[in-house]
Amino acid sequence: MLELYNLLNILLNVYMLILLAYCIFSFLLSFGVVNPSSSIIRGIYMFLSQMCDPLLNSIRQLLPSLGTIDISPVIVFLVIDFVIRPILRYMLLGY
Repeated sequence: MLELYNLLNILLNVYMLILLAYCIFSFLLSFGVVNPSSSIIRGIYMFLSQMCDPLLNSIRQLLPSLGTIDISPVIVFLVIDFVIRPILRYMLLGY
């Protein structure tokens, strides 16, 4: 069970890194730091948005509108760290 827990923990870490990259990349795009017409930039952004937008959109539907502030990535980080990981640890390791 320890191997399964470690694998799932690694997958959660990878998803959190992808989500962090998505957040940083969207800031860079919105402030005009990177050129969105570049095919490489567009490809990276499309990959990141395909990985993150389904989960973030479902959370955005549950949250009240805060104008231009999007706290859905923060909610995902908190849920992973304080809900999903403890549940996995309890279910797979027993503590």
